[in-house]
Amino acid sequence: MPRILLVEDDPALLEMTWLSLVRRGHEVAAFDTGEAGLAALSRFRPDLVLLDVGLPGLDGIELCRRIRQRGPVPVIIVSGRGDETDVIGGLDTGADDYLVKPASADVVEARIRAVLRRAAHEAVAPHLETHGGLVIDRLGLIVRKAGRPLALTPSALRLLLHLTTSPGRVFSRPQLLDLVWDHDSVTDTRLVDACVRRLRHAVEDEAERPRYVQTVRGFGYRFGPL
Repeated sequence: MPRILLVEDDPALLEMTWLSLVRRGHEVAAFDTGEAGLAALSRFRPDLVLLDVGLPGLDGIELCRRIRQRGPVPVIIVSGRGDETDVIGGLDTGADDYLVKPASADVVEARIRAVLRRAAHEAVAPHLETHGGLVIDRLGLIVRKAGRPLALTPSALRLLLHLTTSPGRVFSRPQLLDLVWDHDSVTDTRLVDACVRRLRHAVEDEAERPRYVQTVRGFGYRFGPL
């Protein structure tokens, strides 16, 4: 039974979401502050964290950052803030997905299933790959640059793994959205752009002049080095 850590400060929405998740078979621990959610993380050991951004005290962005520092547990942000800068900010902290309120219970459940499915079925191969100055261990899910392990978020790592399956191949944004996030809403292609931005800052010497993760204007992205 999937274990969901729910952090939401709106009492009515907290109760409604908790009830919806429980009815769908999840074991849920619900809290209304970021501090309480963070304290429960090691005790409850969730399979996924579902959190709001506008929390009192420790807000959702900082909570996501601290969760990511502790381990690879998947995080979905559900927020009333839908501007592109808010979405990018949430993803840059390491969230695996970002939903804008109001989101129906069915949509929330679909996103949860997609994130958990990706976490359970990461495509790995028992060997090392060298791409220019990058070494990818698909078995250990470790990426090294100049011998130094890179701290990649789960989404950025999945994006790199998919791009490097076919170096030189151009992947469209909708294709990457389906491969990395397992959903195909055209309006969410900004998830791809934000993740590419985050990946470039990790793997490139100069993020503004990418050597590895290259933009093919009007089509999408491909992996070099070419």
